[in-house]
Amino acid sequence: MTTSEESYTPPSLRPNSFSRRTGWSNRPNELSRALARRGGAPPLDLTATNPTEAGLAYDGDRIRAALSSGAALRYRPEPFGLPAARAAVSASLAAQGRAVPPERIALTASTSEAYGFLFKLMGDPGDAAAIPAPSYPLFDYLAELEGLSLARYRLVHEGDWRLDRDSFDEALSQPGVRAAIAIQPNNPTGSVLGEDELDFIAGRCRERGVALVSDEVFWEYPLESTARWKSAASVADCLSFTLGGLSKLAGLPQLKLAWIAVAGPDGLVDEALGRLELVADSYLSVASPVQEALPEILALAPAFQARLRERLSLNLAAAGRAFAPPSPVSLLRPQGGWSLVVRVPRLAGRESGEAWALALLERDDLLVQPGYFYDFEGEAYLVLSLLTPPELFAEGVRRLAARAAD
Repeated sequence: MTTSEESYTPPSLRPNSFSRRTGWSNRPNELSRALARRGGAPPLDLTATNPTEAGLAYDGDRIRAALSSGAALRYRPEPFGLPAARAAVSASLAAQGRAVPPERIALTASTSEAYGFLFKLMGDPGDAAAIPAPSYPLFDYLAELEGLSLARYRLVHEGDWRLDRDSFDEALSQPGVRAAIAIQPNNPTGSVLGEDELDFIAGRCRERGVALVSDEVFWEYPLESTARWKSAASVADCLSFTLGGLSKLAGLPQLKLAWIAVAGPDGLVDEALGRLELVADSYLSVASPVQEALPEILALAPAFQARLRERLSLNLAAAGRAFAPPSPVSLLRPQGGWSLVVRVPRLAGRESGEAWALALLERDDLLVQPGYFYDFEGEAYLVLSLLTPPELFAEGVRRLAARAAD
């Protein structure tokens, strides 16, 4: 019997051709569907996090000149990146008190790729990594692409954000956990681990024989003048990997360069670097032009950071005014980063962050992110981008405050 043309599916397109790791639902969430139904002008957007579209000034002439260097026409494959580029990263870290020698730094095309490298290095399919909740939703995809699962530990807000140590111990006790991920400042809470909390995590990692991965991409953006943070780059008693990159440090995500800085006991570091070199050599993903330009780009970064920190400060102050008592909106003040979390009252018809986001979009022409995008539980939370131009941000929080008071 011949299969009819109408019912025939080529073998290459049959469902069993696809990996279980990519079997994610493509169904849009309710907020995306509401946006798609809209017509006319776009809403006032408090979710944008692309620095190149945020109206921030760059020294374009010097960046272009650095990228047009004649050396960029040469290809010199180095698994961990060109020596001069790694030396520039080392010097940048040292200037912030995060000393890591160049030979312990590996360049990648992004922090997402860095996670992929580290998950390959530390875990086998079926293993797991511990991550904080709330945190950025990309981790689910990155872990699943490597065949890993996630064990979540909690960050709780009790006047300030703190680590729930019992939940961290519970996460680390899950079968197959090979790494613990810390994010400081966290996205979106803006929280940073206290020195005692980082020491606690490092101690538990040492006891359990797992690695610590500290994502410090927002490190250059404190929102408190008295902030004193401890980097995993200074951890000596467990194997640790500290991540950073140009996407946040210089506001240049399109240049596709990030890094992994390795620290800890010498024997473990040497073993990790040897294995990581083979992983990196299999990809050789960082483009030569950006590596050649890196010393100049890092030299320009502090001026960009100062401009952005001024914007973050202005927007945080505007939120403080908009949500000052007697406003029913609670500002969960961040210690650093580009995001702001607010807690809104649970009202009839607005019992969740998603219900609030939909109401604000439909009634106030305002786009915000609901907290469940980031694994918030329980009460209604919204996430706002402090990267928004100040005049737009001030208008957005005014609308949110007015709706909450209605």
